[in-house]
Amino acid sequence: MRLFVCRLLRFDLPIAGILASTLLPSIALTQKLELRALSSPPEMVTGGDVLIDAVLPSKGAAKHAIIYLNGTDVTSVFRPTDAVGILRGLVTGLHPERNLIEIKAQRRSAKLWVINHPPTGPVFSGPHQKPFVCQTEENKLGPALDTDCSAKTIVTYIYHSTDPLPANATPVVRPGGLPAGFKPFDPTTPRPKDLSRTTTSLGQTVDYIVRVERGTINRAVYEIAFLHEPGQPLPTPWTRTSGWNGRLIYSFGGDCKAGYRQGILASAMNDMKLSQGYATAASSLNVFGNNCDDVISAETMMMVKEHFIKEFGVPVHTIGEGGSGGSMQQYLIAQNYPGLLNGIMPSASFPDVTSLAAPVEDCSLLARVFMTAKGPWTEDQKKGISGFYSWASCERWMTAGYAVDPTKPMHADGHGFLQATPCDPIVPANLAYDPIKNPHGVRCDIYDNEVNVYGRDPKTGCAPRPLDNVGVQYGLLAFNGGMLTAEQFLDLNERVGGYDNDGRLVSSRTMADPEALRTASETGRVNSGGGGLRDIPIIDIRPYMDAVPDIHDEVRSFAIRERLKSAQGNANNQVMITLPPPVGPMPAALYKLFDPKSVYSIQTKEALRLMDVWLDRIAADKSAGSAASKVARNKPAELVDACFTETGGKIAEPRVYGTPGRCNQLYPVHSDPRIASGGPLAGSILKCQLKTVDNKDYVRPFDTSQLARLKTIFPQGVCDYSKPGVGQQVVSKVWQSY
Repeated sequence: MRLFVCRLLRFDLPIAGILASTLLPSIALTQKLELRALSSPPEMVTGGDVLIDAVLPSKGAAKHAIIYLNGTDVTSVFRPTDAVGILRGLVTGLHPERNLIEIKAQRRSAKLWVINHPPTGPVFSGPHQKPFVCQTEENKLGPALDTDCSAKTIVTYIYHSTDPLPANATPVVRPGGLPAGFKPFDPTTPRPKDLSRTTTSLGQTVDYIVRVERGTINRAVYEIAFLHEPGQPLPTPWTRTSGWNGRLIYSFGGDCKAGYRQGILASAMNDMKLSQGYATAASSLNVFGNNCDDVISAETMMMVKEHFIKEFGVPVHTIGEGGSGGSMQQYLIAQNYPGLLNGIMPSASFPDVTSLAAPVEDCSLLARVFMTAKGPWTEDQKKGISGFYSWASCERWMTAGYAVDPTKPMHADGHGFLQATPCDPIVPANLAYDPIKNPHGVRCDIYDNEVNVYGRDPKTGCAPRPLDNVGVQYGLLAFNGGMLTAEQFLDLNERVGGYDNDGRLVSSRTMADPEALRTASETGRVNSGGGGLRDIPIIDIRPYMDAVPDIHDEVRSFAIRERLKSAQGNANNQVMITLPPPVGPMPAALYKLFDPKSVYSIQTKEALRLMDVWLDRIAADKSAGSAASKVARNKPAELVDACFTETGGKIAEPRVYGTPGRCNQLYPVHSDPRIASGGPLAGSILKCQLKTVDNKDYVRPFDTSQLARLKTIFPQGVCDYSKPGVGQQVVSKVWQSY
């Protein structure tokens, strides 16, 4: 039986106690004696230790305070902080599971129960995924030390060179590699003559030397990097250093594939961020291409950040960044596990994988109709039905990131979101699902990958699916617009079909499992614009990729805006920035985007600066009002919707879908197969409510025989998009466990 428990955590500070307010130089003395967990929610401590603040009712109380862990005096680990009336201590030696931390001072006492979990997890994501293939050696950490893929932590140093960058410099960094412009730093040898200097965002000028820590947490490989010179003191929970500006940027990687493996780390090292003094962090299980499970991603991020806090101190704020699948993680973590990220900067964004699956998987269904039709379909008709910039965008989706069997037609199977097979080649073949050879093997579609959330259907053994296309009138807008004949519209919807549980095309339409629909919506697998998402700043920044053509189409940013507006009445916390597309053959053209002199790099750096200003203003705002109102009123005046020309010219104007603004003319916004079927721009309906077929709904009414045929195609009715989706709701429960 699947069980999830909603934990609404008890904190007087924002959730998890990991925001900047604990680091302010002074604090009003409280009348209460309190214990606050800083490094993680108290129910979700890992690794046997926890960073605690003891908040005292008077200045003299510190002299009389005694703090106990399970009855043992641990007062000696607590030290004063810059904040008046606070003692901070790293309490170690926690027992497995429940522990009692208690403080007594001036005839008062306070208690805090903490629950300790192993550093290999799980904490709230549910039972560990099995099998699980270790990749510590591929990540340059040596052989795994146990079945949880643990490895020794390695610390190395690199430095930024004054030498000019090579012409073929690439932003892609893999384990063992270095970012362009960096070299290994050996503290035992004379200082390199080409060692550069850098000035942080706080105005501190230091040698550009970076400490890089790599290890394992939650069965994942993590990396933390920041400016630091060997031999000098490191930052701690009580002290800062001149190199670190106090801010943490957490990077999330793209793609979307099933897990069953540790994965290869996408490095946290980045010149633009490190040079300004930001600490950066990343983990292999925060790469959706390694495991497309946002709950595991949230848990891993929480545990890596917890480790960072216990070692180096509480960040002033934590900013999420990353594109594509990395954007999905930011949105869902901000919505479902508020407090982990204080602001997000998604790029090439998608709202979430669950609602994206429907229009993506429509492509193979449409392709089958086109490729098996008796008569021709023009490119304009295919484009109109798909809604994309061109039909080539659908073809990109059908092959994106997945091996294509050359013996099969392109439309033979769905996109890899739905395919139970193949798994990643590193998963042993004898353990992977095969409908004939190994029907009980592990299934590598997105729903079975999240089986802890969805559970299993006892009849099929598969995770139930929220995928549905019952009642969807494909090509409705194209038909009403005169692009399709009645016969084409009827033939299209008659033959479009759906998918079976293995992701193979079948003649019948796909019907969602009712429980899966409820689960997807209630647990936050769909970005609803609710939960904690409404209370943080969002800067959505993307290069325009529609015309490449590419799967990262601009309409997704507008869809996210619609969801925010639906959930909270406005989207005041979201800013949209569109930048010029890459020019030239891929992937070299994509790498050029990251040239420090490119419009993309310049504006991404500026967006980060403004995000920092925005978050600092929010933290300093002690006036009355909701978190959402503080986000809105503290947004910098220069941070507005805008697009940029190839020469860097800024066009500042509100981005509104379907309007003739200058940005929409420069970078036209398109749609997708569901929007082209009459669906809403938000794209968050997994299954539509139905209504009776009515000839009045069509610009060109059908004759008697055509109408009878249409009713046969849609015996249950057609989508009524004036109503919410079946089971659709705005997320309200946060910090759910599985």
